[in-house]
Amino acid sequence: MTKEVKKVCLVTISLSKGGAERSTALLSKMLVDAEFDVHIVVLTNQIDYEYSGKLLNLGKLKSKQDSLFNRFKRFKILRSYLLEHQFDFIIDSRNRQFAVKELFYLYFIYKNFKIIYAVRSFKIEMYLPKINWIAKQMISKSTKIVGVSKAVSKRINEFYQTEKAVTIYNPVETLDVKEFNCSSKEKYIVFIGRLENRVKNINLLIEGYELSNLRNENIRLKIIGTGSDKEHIVDKIKALEIVDYVDFIPFTPHITDYLKNALYLVLTSHYEGFPRVLIESLSVGIPVISVDCQSGPNEIILNEVNGLLIENYNSQVLSNAMNRFVYDNDLYQKCKTNAKDSVKHLNLENIASQWIKILNYE
Repeated sequence: MTKEVKKVCLVTISLSKGGAERSTALLSKMLVDAEFDVHIVVLTNQIDYEYSGKLLNLGKLKSKQDSLFNRFKRFKILRSYLLEHQFDFIIDSRNRQFAVKELFYLYFIYKNFKIIYAVRSFKIEMYLPKINWIAKQMISKSTKIVGVSKAVSKRINEFYQTEKAVTIYNPVETLDVKEFNCSSKEKYIVFIGRLENRVKNINLLIEGYELSNLRNENIRLKIIGTGSDKEHIVDKIKALEIVDYVDFIPFTPHITDYLKNALYLVLTSHYEGFPRVLIESLSVGIPVISVDCQSGPNEIILNEVNGLLIENYNSQVLSNAMNRFVYDNDLYQKCKTNAKDSVKHLNLENIASQWIKILNYE
């Protein structure tokens, strides 16, 4: 008897530049490996991450003016595509802030389909509109809401008085150590993420580095990413007179060299979901320093075991943590030794099994 192959459509803004987008690309690989028929719909023409399955790139159809007519044309193509393939599930990873737009998706684009909404940030209003009755309609008509951390899922369930939100962590892919250039003699710490202060709070990173002793030890700061606040960040670095010690590197999907050769990675966000940069750093044996923001870091970091989990919004505390990992070699080596094993449970096979359980549930 031939096994029935389930068809899954992943809907995302892009496959580029962000942890959420990277996680969607990995989800496509996991489901294809599990013998699902996977299709990905991207709404903008931005594709940097490797993915598996068939791709519908609606971003290629965008005009420069992107008129209302042009948008409806893409909506119609998407609806026709869903009807043509009769997917068993749609997994929607888009930002979903605009209430009227989400009603259109719910009652036209996704009509008569099983929907799983992914929520990839503690700021749940990015994924469920602030107009509560519309958010509740989305939840009611969904099969599941998948939060990327326990804190995210708990917040959804409590706020909307539902039990539909479940937690599936972001996976970490085994990175190929053969790609690494381990001959580098340069000493540095690294930040990886979008250059947006309203989310990543890079001002705190800069202030902590300036207060620390790292420059005295010839340890540089590398900032990897692109974003709208780069000019502001450069101005701050100039004002603090540390421009000679900070390197900017544009976004690249190939971060393995930078991670493997770093002393440690730093995260200073206002909020997160389940930050990929932490688990990817740990997966290659590089310890991390992170503020205890909502949410994710305290579900990844065991303080003084695989990294340092510190108070948020305190540049002196951050600088002290930076110094500890330089001068307390026993602590640093302990965290470095424990790094890889601390994220073993996030391997593709384990995370895939949790998705498969949901998708096979009738």
